[in-house]
Parts: sequence; C-alpha cells; structure tokens
Amino acid sequence: MIPPLESGDRLTRAEFARRYEAMPEMKKAELVEGVVYLASPVRSGVHGTPHAAIITWLGVYRAATPGVRIADNATVGIDLDNEFQPDAFLMVDRDCGGQAQLDDHGYIEGAPEFVAEVAATSASIDLNAKFHVYRRGKVREYLVWRILDSQLDWFVLRGGDFVQLAPHADGVIRSEVFPGLWLDAAALLRGDLAAVLQRLQDGIATPGHVAFATSLKQKQSMHPTG
Repeated sequence: MIPPLESGDRLTRAEFARRYEAMPEMKKAELVEGVVYLASPVRSGVHGTPHAAIITWLGVYRAATPGVRIADNATVGIDLDNEFQPDAFLMVDRDCGGQAQLDDHGYIEGAPEFVAEVAATSASIDLNAKFHVYRRGKVREYLVWRILDSQLDWFVLRGGDFVQLAPHADGVIRSEVFPGLWLDAAALLRGDLAAVLQRLQDGIATPGHVAFATSLKQKQSMHPTG
C-alpha cells in the first residue's frame, strides 16, 4: 500500500510524485525544500476570483504572443527538492529559446520565465521559501499578489537576485522579460478587469511586443512539428 501524502512529510521528489499519483482525489500538493505542503480549501474572494483575473490577463497576452505557453496549477519541477504547482505561469516554448521544457510525462522541468502566485494564507511561504527557490531556479520574473494586504510584488531576476519592479509614472508595471506584458496594478487591486485588459492591449500594441512576437513566430516556423 502506498502511504498517503501528509503535510510536513519529508520526501524525495520521486517519492512525492509516487504518492501524489496514487491520490487522484488530491487537487494540490507541493514539495518545498523537501517538505510536503497540502493546500487548504480555496475561497472565492481571497483566491478564486483574483486567480481568475490573473489567468485572464495572462491568457490575453498569450493569445497575442506565439511561442508562449500559459498554465494554471501545472506541476513544475524546479530542482531535486522542489515540485510546485504555481497559480499561473508563462513560459517560452523550448523551440523558441525557452529555459524550461516538458518532460516525457507532460510535466514542466526547469523554471518558467514568469510565475505568479495569489497569496492569502500562503503569503508567508510564497515570499520566503518559494521566493528563494524561484530565485535559485532562475525564474526570471515572479509576481506575488498579497490579497490580505492588497499589495502586488513583482520581482525581476538581476545578477542572481530578485529586485522589485516599480510602476512607471502612469502606475503601470512593465515586464522586462515579456515585452508588452503591462499591468495596471491599481486597476487589478480594485477589481477593474476591463481597465487591466485595456492597458495590456496598449502594451501589446507597442513596437517592442510586435518585434518580440515576430521573432518568436520566426523561431516557431523553424520547428513546425515542435
């Protein structure tokens, strides 16, 4: 009999995966620095609704950007001791120069370029243990929405450290990794998704995004069966 996963278990990634696969009823479990964390039930206001807003924002960007993959709670193996299910992430396809890839089972191995976590009860781990793992694993940008504090923290990897991205004078945070990925932070925090998407469209219309999308499309054409 395969033992069930329990919060606090200390396991290898292989044993964690073996037990997780034997529990199809389990919706979310993560291995953080070799320790198992099981997710609490999800409430709409402090997780489900903001999570949906992040996915919508990233999904619109993905629709305008060939060669970029979006995922929601997909399994990501960062290293030997860490296997996460980020709330959302964007990654450049491997054939287009991305740093992560799909393994033979369809899981992600390596660090996606952009990760977002919606942090209510999970804020302490998202900004501590996970923060250090994502930095060490070379996630290039990391967004944490601290729901209970009504704050957004967007970090970019520079010289091996995460540095917080500041909004421009117009209040918009602009990705340094994904040209045109713009976020009206104030609009997101007040729940104005229409304003968030309008500002994103402004970013998508910039020459920087057009050039980025064109470059990715050209790389895709070199790997038509990728």
